[in-house]
Amino acid sequence: MSMSEHPSEPGQGGEPKLESAADPASSSPSVDPDGLSSTADALSVTPDGPHADLSGVSPASPVGRLAATVERLSREVRAAQAEAEGRALIELAKGILVERLKCGPAQAARQLAELAEQAQVTPLELAVDVINQAARDRMSEVTDAFLAATRAADEAEAESAAIRLRAAESGVLAADDTQAVADALLEQALRPLGAVAVAIWAAGADGSLTLAGSAGFSPAEAARWRYVPPDVVTVARRGLTEREGQWITALRETGLPSIGLHHHPDGGRAALPAGTGGRIHGVLEIAWPTPLGPQPPQIVRQVEALAELCAHTLETYTSLHGGGQEPRVLPDAAELMDLADGLHDPALVLVPHLDGAGHLVDFRIQHVNSRFLDPAGRPRAVVNGALLLAAYPMAAGDSELFQRIERVYATGEPFRTHRMNLTALVDQVPLSAVADISISRHGSAVLLIWRIEDETARLASLLQHAQRLGRIGGFEENVLTGEITWNGQLFDLYGRPQSSTPVPLEELPAHAHPDDGVSIRRFLRTLLHQRRPAAAAFRLQRPDGVTRHIRIVAEPVLDTDDRLLRIRGACQDISAQHWTEVALAATRDQLAHTEQQATERNRLTLQLQHAIMPPTQAPLQVPGLQVAVRYRPAETEQLVGGDWYDAVVLPSRLVLLCVGDVAGHGIEAATSMVVLRNALRGLAVTGAGPGQLLSWLNIVAHHLTGAVTATAVCGLYDPVRRTLRWARAGHLPPVLVRDAEAAPLPLVKGMLLGAVPEAVYEETEIQLAAEDTLLMYTDGLIERRDRSVEESLTHLLTTARTAPSTLDQQLDRLLTYSKSDTDDDTCIVGIRVG
Repeated sequence: MSMSEHPSEPGQGGEPKLESAADPASSSPSVDPDGLSSTADALSVTPDGPHADLSGVSPASPVGRLAATVERLSREVRAAQAEAEGRALIELAKGILVERLKCGPAQAARQLAELAEQAQVTPLELAVDVINQAARDRMSEVTDAFLAATRAADEAEAESAAIRLRAAESGVLAADDTQAVADALLEQALRPLGAVAVAIWAAGADGSLTLAGSAGFSPAEAARWRYVPPDVVTVARRGLTEREGQWITALRETGLPSIGLHHHPDGGRAALPAGTGGRIHGVLEIAWPTPLGPQPPQIVRQVEALAELCAHTLETYTSLHGGGQEPRVLPDAAELMDLADGLHDPALVLVPHLDGAGHLVDFRIQHVNSRFLDPAGRPRAVVNGALLLAAYPMAAGDSELFQRIERVYATGEPFRTHRMNLTALVDQVPLSAVADISISRHGSAVLLIWRIEDETARLASLLQHAQRLGRIGGFEENVLTGEITWNGQLFDLYGRPQSSTPVPLEELPAHAHPDDGVSIRRFLRTLLHQRRPAAAAFRLQRPDGVTRHIRIVAEPVLDTDDRLLRIRGACQDISAQHWTEVALAATRDQLAHTEQQATERNRLTLQLQHAIMPPTQAPLQVPGLQVAVRYRPAETEQLVGGDWYDAVVLPSRLVLLCVGDVAGHGIEAATSMVVLRNALRGLAVTGAGPGQLLSWLNIVAHHLTGAVTATAVCGLYDPVRRTLRWARAGHLPPVLVRDAEAAPLPLVKGMLLGAVPEAVYEETEIQLAAEDTLLMYTDGLIERRDRSVEESLTHLLTTARTAPSTLDQQLDRLLTYSKSDTDDDTCIVGIRVG
């Protein structure tokens, strides 16, 4: 509510008058001048612990009377606490009115009571409003935002929230230790939000956390969590490292340990950094008994304001680790300057620079040590005493150096990194340098150390690692003085200690394999006498008996008169490369031999198949019947398959027609095909029908060919009756071409050969007419990877409808227009009735 000062009215004894801008609708009952008649009601809270279970106990018994007395005293204590906290807020509001109206305490009390009566609020609520308008601090901003968001929904709840915040602030400021602060926060501000416990953690300079105060947790649980060492990840640790804090829906889902985990494992948690002036002093952790949903911004800002209240208490908190141990005294800025002067690297001592509101905005360079070198070339006196962002504005850029310093100052956790890119402005031109950075907080100051990377040292280190990884050793030999210099890697290649004497080049043949003497002497003659660069490969025999394959490269160094001064070069251990080449050569020989064997095997297989299955066959002499066959081998020799056909006149003058396909490729499929083809031809002379022939052939495939599987279609044509009896074993049915129409014969039952020990195959008979054409084929004619069998069969029927004048031409046409893409072999048997 808005307040304004007015001059006193006549008849009021000349007392100043503070009127409310609100227009009360009706008068309120008289209120005690101190305004405490409703304080206890406004600040009433729920008791901490559960009530004792007194069911069955008579109230008149000693135990019942004692319980009633304890309950009554507890209510009186809570009422007295609420009254004391309310009285403190009212007294503070009176002091504000005394200062504003220039009146006495009694007049201020009467003004407060009259305004509360006019506004129809309690004196405590009015006192909180007066304090908020006078303070205009973070707490008042949070209260105003909360009131604006909730006033339309619930006026009473909004006013109660304002009282809670100010009551909590009063309790925190009046508390003499952090334990009392935790109690005040839980009872006055957090329990109405549904929280059941609160923990206040103090952050140590080493990154540790100490439980400074807690409420709602058992004493045993608080004792277990008295101290959390550095680098132990907990909920409070996350709140310390995250600038915006942590709001956790359910603690169990995070897997993080925390105080009270076993009591409220599924409850929500909030952990917010407690800091002032840019420095974080600890963490405020709040526990809820149930999962915590997303909180409105007003609640979040309210909890952040409570965390800031905790920071003021933690700022003066001193953690005692162990009984009787004196608190550790951190060095101040003066001691830190002495420390920086003793360092061999450039160092700056920084102290925080705060604005008028107490917020951290920059750091002042308090001291630079004698080793300091400014990247921009400025003298130390110019940098010393300047603000960090004024001297180095690029520190807030991509390198995030300023943000790192700010974070270290806030949390106390040191930061170290290698090869950070630092940028300085020189005449508005950015100059970059790479440095190793170390940032640490000491008391209220920050020590920044950087080590600019030496390009020469970096290249030398890079060369050393390259020589180590490449197993390369370098040497230099002075021809005039005889001085020889080896690096450490060359001593390792030779298997000699670094304290031993290096081997001169002229003695190299004595340390090499005798068979390599010629190549080494040619190398030395080119290098020393012809004075040209030379290279050679030899086997080095080391003192430990190990032989290494070495490649040596060297060049002469001449003076202005072309006289030889020095020889410098390098030796590389190529043993691994040598043995790899040997292994590769052996592998190539083995692969060539294997390839030759495979080629010979495929050639023999193809010869065997062509001997049994020629591409064409001499025409059968059968009256009134034309018979033609075609065999197309696979395009790839490795895919020689087991497709077969047969067309033969039996002693009974019936014509045996069949095609089949053995599963697989290679010599095994070809030999199995031979067995099945010859077995069927031999079984056919018995005079049995096609179904019985396939049943017998199934037994042969299952028992006598190594359990191979195959498909087949078998038919017996009677030239006299022009009928065809046929059966199939998992094979595609024959195709009948009649009167420019082509269609497959109706399917008959029959499983593939060799799948089971015994099988029965159904057979059927079809009557053929003059000029009818019947086609038997294997799947190599129609099979495609990108189409179904039905689509491929439709294409075959379309091609077969166009019947050339001769049967041979028709079979050739089928092969020509085949769209198969499986590179499989193909068999076709065709008959045409004359």
